[in-house]
Amino acid sequence: MTRNTAHALSFGKAVTEYERGRPGYPIEAIDWIRAEVAGAAVAGVPLTVVDIGAGTGKFTAALLGYGDEVIAVEPDAAMRAALAGKFPEVRALEGTGEALPLDDGIADLVTFAQAWHWVEVPAASAEVARVLKPGGALALVWNIRDERVDWVARLGQIMGTSAAEDYDSVTPPVASPLQTTSHAEFFWDNPVSRDGLLAMVTSRSYIITMEPDARAEVLRDIEALLDGHPDLAGQTRYTMPYVTRVTLARAGSPDRT
Repeated sequence: MTRNTAHALSFGKAVTEYERGRPGYPIEAIDWIRAEVAGAAVAGVPLTVVDIGAGTGKFTAALLGYGDEVIAVEPDAAMRAALAGKFPEVRALEGTGEALPLDDGIADLVTFAQAWHWVEVPAASAEVARVLKPGGALALVWNIRDERVDWVARLGQIMGTSAAEDYDSVTPPVASPLQTTSHAEFFWDNPVSRDGLLAMVTSRSYIITMEPDARAEVLRDIEALLDGHPDLAGQTRYTMPYVTRVTLARAGSPDRT
């Protein structure tokens, strides 16, 4: 995952903030992915799922409620240790999207949640295709803040944009032998405390790697937004709107988007 190595491997410096501030994922998105992969008629069939760039296990957690075998791959040792501590039933392996420590043809589903924007697409696409079973699928997943809401748009202006937000999460690129097959979006609200919202900010790679004075200035401006915006003033909990975008790709399938 080499698009920006300093940023991609910065998250281990902010494991606590990442775990406290990052949202989970809506169950509707997971249901849709599994129905697309396993088929609606056999939606209860266990799958072998490989969650790559798994971090502390935010998306891994969403996968575990189905009885699937879940394997997590994460390059950062601190993030991987946090995941293993929470989910001892998950095999947590060191690796990247371009170099997976897995045998050929083992996975029904490979997922990248908040992670595909870090990879070199041709190499990662080839590795995903290698580990997928015939008919298996790649799911690319992003949580994006819904900036149609005024205060959320202002928050984004203060924070700046991340690699995920700058990336094309509507039509994300994949490379041969993979081809995009379907896309869906899920709109939902995530309740978050003030501390959780600030942790969401400080868990961003570009905030983690900022100079301390610049980071402090961003946080002061966000505190001022929370205290002064008419939709937020006086509150200690907030409703953060998200859109979760999911794109599926398979080897050798015609593009149906």
